[in-house]
Amino acid sequence: MFKKLAQKLNTQKGRNITAGAAINPINVDFNSRKSVLNVLNLYEKECDIKNFSKLALSNPENNSHEDIMSKLFSTGVPDIFEDDKLVKLADNSQFLRDLGFTD
Repeated sequence: MFKKLAQKLNTQKGRNITAGAAINPINVDFNSRKSVLNVLNLYEKECDIKNFSKLALSNPENNSHEDIMSKLFSTGVPDIFEDDKLVKLADNSQFLRDLGFTD
């Protein structure tokens, strides 16, 4: 998308620069390019906000994630939220040794 936008700006100014071609930095209007980058950043931010809102405000009665997790647990994937698994992870002496917390 950014490449298309840059090519469009170059053709509007009467210069058709192909990808990889060098340009003279003295002839570049940095103010207009800076404003285009700001617009592009604002557009990306708006898209990110819309996508996050879509995820966060999705149907709260949709329990498909729970169905997926139960299928995984039934096929043998360990449930890390079980108390004995949490205790085993917290008391992993090899892991603590690797981190340098114990001798």
